Amino acid sequence: MANIVVCLFSIIIFLCTTAAQGRQNFHPNNEWPTSSLVTNQDGGICQTIVETQGYTCEEHQVTTDDGYILSLQRLPASRSGKKADKPPVLLQHGLFCDAFTWLVNSPNGSLGFILADDGYDVWLANTRGTKYSRGHKSLLPSDKDYWNWSWDELSSYDLPAFVNYVYSQTGQRMHYTGHSLGTLMALTAFSQGKLMDMLRSAALLSPIAHMHQIASPIATLAADTFLTDQLYWLGLREFIPNGDAVSKFVEGLCSKINLKCSDLLSLFTGPNCCFTSSKLNAFLDHGLQSTATMNLIHLCQMIRTGSIAKYDYGDPEQNMLHYRQLFPPSYVMTAIPNEFPLFLSYGGLDTLSDVKNVLLLLSDLKDHDRNNLVVLFKDDYAHVDFFMGANVKQVIYDPMVDFFKAN
Repeated sequence: MANIVVCLFSIIIFLCTTAAQGRQNFHPNNEWPTSSLVTNQDGGICQTIVETQGYTCEEHQVTTDDGYILSLQRLPASRSGKKADKPPVLLQHGLFCDAFTWLVNSPNGSLGFILADDGYDVWLANTRGTKYSRGHKSLLPSDKDYWNWSWDELSSYDLPAFVNYVYSQTGQRMHYTGHSLGTLMALTAFSQGKLMDMLRSAALLSPIAHMHQIASPIATLAADTFLTDQLYWLGLREFIPNGDAVSKFVEGLCSKINLKCSDLLSLFTGPNCCFTSSKLNAFLDHGLQSTATMNLIHLCQMIRTGSIAKYDYGDPEQNMLHYRQLFPPSYVMTAIPNEFPLFLSYGGLDTLSDVKNVLLLLSDLKDHDRNNLVVLFKDDYAHVDFFMGANVKQVIYDPMVDFFKAN
């Protein structure tokens, strides 16, 4: 186990070295576009992923109040061409992912396609910094200031921009589905009473809120060593977990310690039970997505402190400047309105959305209206199974769609 931990630490160091040396050295084929204009030249998610499966798809853009230009994809009809006759559903991915999360399986097993075929108006969100959401009104991704954000901004700017845009386009309140970091974005917004006037319900898969009992050895290692903090102060604002160089490096390490690379994923997310190697390869071929180093620091703060709070600048003066108080304000999960319909699903083997931490969240929701809270536990599921599992439609999505129909 000691050798594995050293290996994991080496991987993190290498990923950060990749970020330090820059996109030009490690991405010679310009796989990371620097503007929305370049992004659109390759057809985007609609042309390359959705339309190839026989679905109608629309590319949309929305600009956040702080200037980020984000992409959404809309599936307005089923594969048969029948126009959606049910409410909109907004799907929000997690960390290191984008909208491909909801399309990686076959049409019979991917939530985006399943909902479209069931008559829902499907909208796929892509948060700032991901491959198709790298535009800004005045900044480029090569600018350090472009990466001056954490999940605070994803919750307070990106999510409202997506929700408001879908509402303005459709005139209808929508259902929301988030995975992992997409659940934290929603929970913190809900705890402040935001957005729910435009939402019908929320389905939270692998929910992230409390994190101090997290079981992932990679995540705890990063948090305990303050590694991301050091990277930030070294000037590494973009964290790039992608590229051929990294893939070859990880494969080499796996070979040296006689470990399957899928086992490395298990050490990060838990031992996923139900996806195939072909689906994992397709997901990795699409590419893990960049995030802000500041975002990783924020998540590590949550692991170390056990708090659900805004980003801590580590300096009372900076905290006073941003929050008018010495310490960052907390998000109070018990403040989520009891009458708002929630569907929560978590896995017994998930080391990121750890069972102990989810139980703390459920304790926060103990006064929630029983008729408006559905909890689905899958004992053999880990983190990635919730969007890549071969049986995810039957065990997770079908009950979730029944929940949508009831709300």
